[in-house]
Amino acid sequence: MSIESGQPMPSGTFGVMTESGPGAMSTEELFAGKKVVLVSVPGAFTPTCSMNHLPGFVDHADALTEKGVDTIACMAVNDVFVMDAWGKDRGVGDKVLMLADGNGEYATALGLEMDASGFGMGMRGQRFAIVVDDGVATHVAVEGPGEFEVSKAESVLAAL
Repeated sequence: MSIESGQPMPSGTFGVMTESGPGAMSTEELFAGKKVVLVSVPGAFTPTCSMNHLPGFVDHADALTEKGVDTIACMAVNDVFVMDAWGKDRGVGDKVLMLADGNGEYATALGLEMDASGFGMGMRGQRFAIVVDDGVATHVAVEGPGEFEVSKAESVLAAL
């Protein structure tokens, strides 16, 4: 069963790139006392993710902040090195926190994993956006297969 609005976010840990190399960030550090938009993409450097999904959150970061969002975080089932390189490639700067869910454990904990083996990608996270307020999901928008509408930045802004 996947996470629903009103439910607490599961505990977990993400990989993050620090100034001294790969590090970790707990969900407690990410969510406690903050409003966070957690965006998930099936894969870094993939077409829709790179050309539309992530750039939309970079472009609308200021508008999201104005609506009370403290952190915009993008997760994918990729390693910390790929997420860091993708963030640099897309010019996210400090607008979007890049989170590695390297083994897909957090996507699975959310009940939002997907099998992309048919595309040679193995297990991945679905495309979604969750608004989290102090550790509780307040808005959950999960895309259907091949869709890109409810989880884009403009839709999240409209839901805030």
